[in-house]
Amino acid sequence: MSRIYPICSSSSGNATFIGTRGHGILVDAGCSFRALKNALDLIDTKLENIEAIFITHEHSDHVKALEQIIKHTKIPIFAPTLSAELLKRESRIPQDAELFDPREGYKSAAFEVSCFKTSHDSADSVGYRISFRNDTFGVCTDTGEVTDEAKTALRGCSTVLVESNYDETMLRKNPSYPAELKRRIMSSQGHLSNEDCAAFCETLVKSGTRHLILGHLSENNNTPVTAKNCTKRLLEHRGLNEERDFTLACAPVMTSGEYIAV
Repeated sequence: MSRIYPICSSSSGNATFIGTRGHGILVDAGCSFRALKNALDLIDTKLENIEAIFITHEHSDHVKALEQIIKHTKIPIFAPTLSAELLKRESRIPQDAELFDPREGYKSAAFEVSCFKTSHDSADSVGYRISFRNDTFGVCTDTGEVTDEAKTALRGCSTVLVESNYDETMLRKNPSYPAELKRRIMSSQGHLSNEDCAAFCETLVKSGTRHLILGHLSENNNTPVTAKNCTKRLLEHRGLNEERDFTLACAPVMTSGEYIAV
């Protein structure tokens, strides 16, 4: 049975496992090395059972465990070239670390992985489409807008983890966020709002997606209930019914062992 297992998902850390118990891949490694190993233990999977890791971009909430992974394992790591170069330049990973370009694609006996451009204020940023057995998964976070590449790449994916970062009203009224930071978050190279996520989810469901996972929720400008209600309300307004046409969940800030089976 294919599984997607959001290990952590928030503005503090992001990592997602896709595969079966005991074997799979990771998209991002944004929690501590110890937390990552402990989370995999919850689904009877060891770090050495990970066949490859795919990084979306170089921000710390997506690469926190990367240095220790490189030090202690031989797992192949894929990251956008400009992101990989910046990580080395800033001495966040060893200079001699070999990182592969995901734009060249990846294919093994179990997985086929391709990437697509996202719109974020990083050296480079991508999302991923993963084929595993008879299922297709998508991971699309850290994007201020849904790029044409993302729309094309994710069409027909059975399960998609998509960013629903902030509620616009909560963000605008947040007194602890300076105006410049608010503008950055809401820009086309920032993050995806609940409303924009909901609109994209309609496109996904109408293209064949059946399992929606809302991810990368801001802990200061969103809540799982707010994000879910926004997407559910729009989809139902468009005549789409939860359970009949789609399932809807929020990825946890840190897992306690739950996964989604498809």
